[in-house]
Formats: sequence, C-alpha cells, structure tokens
Amino acid sequence: MTPMWDGPILMHDIDDIKVEYHPSSGIPTKVYCFEDYGRGPGAPPAVPEADPIPWQPFRTRMDFEVAELAHDAGLSHEQLDRLIRLIHRSRIELFTLKNRKDVRDTWDAASFKMTPFTKEEVIVPFRGVDQTFPLFRRSLWDWVTDLLQDPQVGPNFVFDAQRLSKFNGEKFVRFIHEPWTAHAFWEYQSKIPSDAKPLAFILYADKAKLSSFGRAKGYPVVARCANLPIGIRNGEGLGGGRVVGWLPIVKEDKQHSGKPAFVNFKNAVWHTSFLKILDCLAPLSRLGSAIKCWDDVIRVFYPIVLILSADYEEQAVMALIRGLMGKFPCPVCLVPRDELSNTLKVFPLRTCTETKALLARARECTTLDAREQILSSQSLRDVDSSFGVLEHTDVHRALSHDKLHFNDEGLFSDHKWPELQKWVEHLGRQAAVQIDSFFQSIPRWRNLNHFDQVISVSFSDGTKYEDISKLIVFAAHTVFDRDTDPEAYLLLRCIRSYVEFNMYASLEVHTEDTINNGREALSKLTGLMDKYIEDTAEMSEKSWNFPKKHLSAHLFDDIEAKGVSRNYSTKPNEKMHGPLKDAYQDRTNFKNFAEQILRYNHDSLIAEYICNKLDHLDSQNLSISDDLEDQPDTALQETDNSDDIDVDSTEPTDAQHFSLGSKQAAMSFTLIEAGSLGNPVFERFRIKLNDFLNRAFAANSIPFPGGRRIQLVASDMIVEYRFLKVNFESLVDWRVSTDYLRCTPMFHGSPRYDCVILQTDTGIIFGKLMLIFTCTVGDVQYPVTLVLPYDQPVGIRPRKDKDFQFWRVKRKPRASAEFFSVHSIVWGCMIVEDVSRPDEFLIVDTIDTDMFLRMQDIRSQ
Repeated sequence: MTPMWDGPILMHDIDDIKVEYHPSSGIPTKVYCFEDYGRGPGAPPAVPEADPIPWQPFRTRMDFEVAELAHDAGLSHEQLDRLIRLIHRSRIELFTLKNRKDVRDTWDAASFKMTPFTKEEVIVPFRGVDQTFPLFRRSLWDWVTDLLQDPQVGPNFVFDAQRLSKFNGEKFVRFIHEPWTAHAFWEYQSKIPSDAKPLAFILYADKAKLSSFGRAKGYPVVARCANLPIGIRNGEGLGGGRVVGWLPIVKEDKQHSGKPAFVNFKNAVWHTSFLKILDCLAPLSRLGSAIKCWDDVIRVFYPIVLILSADYEEQAVMALIRGLMGKFPCPVCLVPRDELSNTLKVFPLRTCTETKALLARARECTTLDAREQILSSQSLRDVDSSFGVLEHTDVHRALSHDKLHFNDEGLFSDHKWPELQKWVEHLGRQAAVQIDSFFQSIPRWRNLNHFDQVISVSFSDGTKYEDISKLIVFAAHTVFDRDTDPEAYLLLRCIRSYVEFNMYASLEVHTEDTINNGREALSKLTGLMDKYIEDTAEMSEKSWNFPKKHLSAHLFDDIEAKGVSRNYSTKPNEKMHGPLKDAYQDRTNFKNFAEQILRYNHDSLIAEYICNKLDHLDSQNLSISDDLEDQPDTALQETDNSDDIDVDSTEPTDAQHFSLGSKQAAMSFTLIEAGSLGNPVFERFRIKLNDFLNRAFAANSIPFPGGRRIQLVASDMIVEYRFLKVNFESLVDWRVSTDYLRCTPMFHGSPRYDCVILQTDTGIIFGKLMLIFTCTVGDVQYPVTLVLPYDQPVGIRPRKDKDFQFWRVKRKPRASAEFFSVHSIVWGCMIVEDVSRPDEFLIVDTIDTDMFLRMQDIRSQ
C-alpha cells in the first residue's frame, strides 16, 4: 500500500483517507487513495514459514488428530481405549498412542505450548475470621506474549495510535472504529516513553449458569487484546477472547446476606481475586517490559486495562459503588439517583484519584457514622480496588457502555416493551392478534429473526428483543390512533426514536457527523420520553429513574474514547459461556468442577493452536506442490459433483456486482406464458421483453446482432435463477457488503419474492422481484429481472409518516411489471404493507445499520 502523499498538498480526491500516526511512532502523516486503504495496519503481512512438526509433543500427526477428535467428541475413557484399539488394527499412517493414559499424558506435555492455568488461594477476613477461596488464573502477560510471538497472530498487531479522516470534497472528516483510532489509546501512548508501545487489554467478568436450573455457576474472566483488529479480537481463533481467570463465588449466608458488612465482604473477595489476575501487569504498567516479537524485533510494552466489558451489576462491583440503592448509582459519573432519567444533563465524572482520596479520608475517621457519611456522599464501598495497582488505568474510564444489557435487554426489553404490551392488552385481544399477524407476514431477511408471535411471549435472547424493536413500530402503527390512544401512540414514537438511537449505537464505523447525529437522536429520545412520563404520571406508578436509562448519556463519549460499541460488547464474551456450560455437563463429574472445566478449556486451546499450525503447514505444502506441478490435477477437474451442488451455489455474472444462483431448467416462452395464464405480471411477456431489449441495446450503444432489431420467438429459451447475491459498498464502513435475495415460489415452505432498490435514468425506485433469468441474444447471455415497481404517486401522506419517519411507496398494478437489467439492482430491501392504505407499503429502514444510513441519504436527496 503506497501512500499518494506524505507532506503538504493542495488537492485531494473525494474519499481519500488521511492517517495521522502518533508522534512517538516516528511515522509521518500519510494520505491514501481510498482504493488503496484497507483501514488496517498496512499491507498484508508476509506469510511466515510453517512449523514442519506442529503436532509435537504428540509423537505423530495421526496421534494428535485422534486425540483431538476424542477431545472434541467428549469420548469416555472406555470409548477412547476402544477407538485406539480399532486404529491399531487397521492403521496405514504411523500411530503410537497406547491407551487413554498415554493420551492424557501427551495432552499434559503439550500444555506448555500456551500459558496454562494455575490455582491459588484467596484469603479474605470476615468478622475476624479468615475465609479461603480457590482462584484459577492464567498470567495475562504470558498470554499476550504468546500472541505477540505467534508468527500468524503477531503480524496483525497494531502498536501505534492513529487519527483517521476521510475527505468529503471540502474537508477531512474524522472517523473512528478500532480502539487505536480513538482518543484514549492516543492519550495513553502520550504518557509512556516515546520508544515504547501501548499494550491494551479488554477484560470481561460475569457469572455463568452452568446447570440447566442455574444452581451450578462459574465466574469466568475473559481477556482480549485491543491491539488486534476486531475481526480477530472478537473471533474464535487464537487471537480471540480467552478465559484467563475463574473467580470464586461467595455462598450466601442466611444470617448475613444483604447486610452491608457481608456485601462489602463479597466485593472484597472479588477485588482480592482480581488483584491476583492483575498483579503480573502492575510493575510493568510503571516500568514497561521488553518482548521479542514474532518478527525477532524487541519492543518495549506498557500494559493498560483500556476497556472493561460488563453488565451494570458487574460494573457496580468493578467500580465499588453501592449500585441501585446508592445515592449515586452510576459507575461513571455522580448523577443523583432521582435524576437518572435525565440523559442530557452533564454531571461530574468519577475518577480513581478522587475515589482513593475519599476512601483514605473516610478511613481516618474515628467513628463508623463519620466514615459512612463520607463514603455515602459518593455511594462508595469501604473496599480497596484491584485496579489501583495499575498505572494510568482508571476503572471509571475503562467501564464501557454495554449495548446488549443497557439497550436491547435493558431500555427496550425491561421497560419500553412491557409498557407497550400493557397498552396492547388494554385494547384487547384483537390488537395482539393484529400485531402477531404482522410479524408472521414479515418477509424473511438474512440475520433478522422471524417471529410467529411476540406479544405474549418472553425471550431470553437480547438479539430477539433487538429485532422486535426494529419492527414493532411497523406492526403497531395501525393499532394505536393518535387521537383516541394518545399515550400509546406517543410511546410508539418513543420506541421509534429509541430504535434510531440504537442504530447509531450499533454503527461499525463512526464519523464526527454520525456521533453528532447520535447525540441528537438521544436528545430527541429524551424529549419524547419526558413528555410520555409527564403524560402518564397520573395513570402509572412506573419509575423511569433507573441506571440503564442514564447510562445512554455516556455512550458517545465512550465511542470517542474507545472506538465503536462492538469493541466493548458483552455479546462475544457471553457467547463463551456456552462451551463452559457444555464442558460442565459433558466433561465433569459435577464435583470440584472448576478445575475439570478449565483443564478441558486449556486442552481445547492447545488443540486449536496445533490445528492452526497444521492448517498453515498444509497450505504451505499445497502451495509448494502447486508450484512444482506443470499440469493441473485432471482427476479433480473431471469429478462430477453436479448432484452435490448446493441450491445457493452461484454463477458469477458480474463478479464485482452480483451473482446468480439456484439455476432452473431452461424454458421456452411458450411454456412460460402457458404456465402463467391469468397472472397479469406475465401478460405479453415475450413482446415486452423484446421491447425492453431493443430499448436497452439502443440506449447503451450495443450493436444489434446482424444489424437487425431483436425479435425473440416463442420457441426461444430463457434460464431462470431463484437466488441473487448483490454486492455493494456499505455506507457504514465503506467495505463491500452483500445482500442475499430470493425470487422463488417456494423457500422453506413459503413463497419468497424479495424487494430491491433499482437505479434508473430518473433516479432510484423500489420494486419487488417477480422473475430473474438470462436470455441469449446473439451469442451473449444477458441477465434480466422482471420487477413490479413501487413507484406510483402516493398522494397526501398521513401525519404518522412524519411521526414515525416512514418512507412510503405505492405499488403499481401487477400488469405494470417491467423488465430491468440485473445490473440496475443496487441493494436489496425489506418492504412491508400498510394495511390501512390499499397498495401502499413502508420501507423498513431499521433492518441493519447500512439501510438506516442509506434511507437517511435518500431522504436528504
């Protein structure tokens, strides 16, 4: 990737990317052409030389692969011995494992390949008696050193802070995505020696239910490295999240539970345990430490806990505040409890320095009452914080907005959704049936849950509530009337405003503009909610003063400081609870299970490590083999796999824009028209197609075959396709994204004809796919689609279009279906019917972040 500029220049092209590196990096500011810039650390790293025997200490590759299979399948001791005997009876490749003990011994010998767990005791006094708890942990420093020295993970590290901006034709506009593109990483690099590099940790902790009824619980701590790109950091490979600790859980005591002393004791156990996890970083955060990295370069690193990912209850423990019942329940700022519903007012931020000083002053008091008065002035607990040992780490700045628990499973699922359910219940059963029927009729869309019923159903998955929030306004706007149901109608406006705010919270890349727009969306939401609270004060006892509502106020500050919200999402961390629960159910005897779970967890890491190296070795050997071969492998070429082709396999038609799939048998025009009798969409099919092709050839200066106008005859054939992939540049992160579209009479038991946005000579139009096919003119195949346009004039739009930000379209009669080149399709979209107005439909702009920004762009034009 060669920069087009690294000094002063007068002219720039639209979309040029400017990268300003931290002064300590010694790299000058550069401007790249958009096509050359991948928003990464630079050119793809050179492929490292593969380890020729990565399976060691397993004696052979076969030994490892059998042991890994047994580990993955969870074979019992007897099953493993039986498998080994069978392999010995029919082996071709060298196999040396003797029995299950040999397998276990070899796993233990392999454990050194990655940092293992160690077991320690945590001792905390309660009422004068020392209480002892087991703690399991990996060394955070050794774990990150493993990554830095790995020849495949190491090249992906980013060590220097960057300020990125994109030229919009007038000026460079700052944008943020990864942690190293935001403020906090830059500020930290400015505090450490200029020849050192920041090493930023993301830590998560929360209890995990291991048994079906939640009686058995674990307390994993998960670490990720913020210097790695999010695709790796939040992925499942070696550079992804790793369990680095297993905290003790203090059993409840009927005599003391709920009392301040016992609650402080539980917090003290947590922080004493977490201190042992952080201990290895404490001296290094002050003095730094040199590591010889994968490229044999010795670098000096200073660690920092940049991000703490947790739900509110866990954040209260991390910040050592008193939670919901404290006078100041926010772990980030000093907002009074009775002002939590106000997300616009700014309150003083907490700082670890001030917290330490207040705690020291309280401990100087000679009476408990005087001490309590000082601590309660900021809702603090009389417990030492584990994070105080780290230089430059401020727990209150590291705590981050948790979209999953604060928004999807908080603001919406626990508050706005139950409130709406009450209004639906108030209207009666017919209202619930109408909303559920709408959800059943919604077209299916990739990565969007489809629901048959929502009003009377509870979900445990925040993603489902997020998807309900995206669609509920489109379902309920015909249920509540502005004049007869003013409060419910206003709540629906609040939900629409909330969804807009949540869309900004979800963006994968933020610019200065989207951050400002997000703040405006939050302001609008707050204003609507204030009005709703005021209008329903006399008819509802619900309190809207709760921390998760207030915590929205810190979201965009977090984005500016630490990058976009998925950098600190708890979702990928909670996903790791599943394998831990499976290990408890399948790999333990349910006694002293923590050690058994973590041994299995570490064996899995070792298996993943060796498999990764084997894949790399195989790729290298295959590449060498290909280079040595003069001729391709004809055996591979001649294999007929036609019966195994997936229905969604695609035939590239225009590799950069779209591809067609689910190919059907060729059909003549005679057959098509005979099979479509009575369907006005296909009336005069061949004649209209001839007219379209002739106009298209003339408009695009395409030579007519033989110099004569196109005249397809009844016996000519077309080939139908029922699957279409459309590639486009995302407005969110400017990468290539893909819409997966169907045009089929039967898909999983139901017809599916997706909607699209087409680019025409007069602008964009919306439409519904009726048929996708190729037809041959001369010797060339042309991809064509029959579309029912939604471009009839709408007329006077109802007031609710403005209230709910609806984009309304009207469908033409079915006989008005038109032909378009498949090249004209620029995006897929979801369109739902407005049953209150015939033939009128609404564009669902909330299906994803790209569609949200795209519809805003369309509105502005």
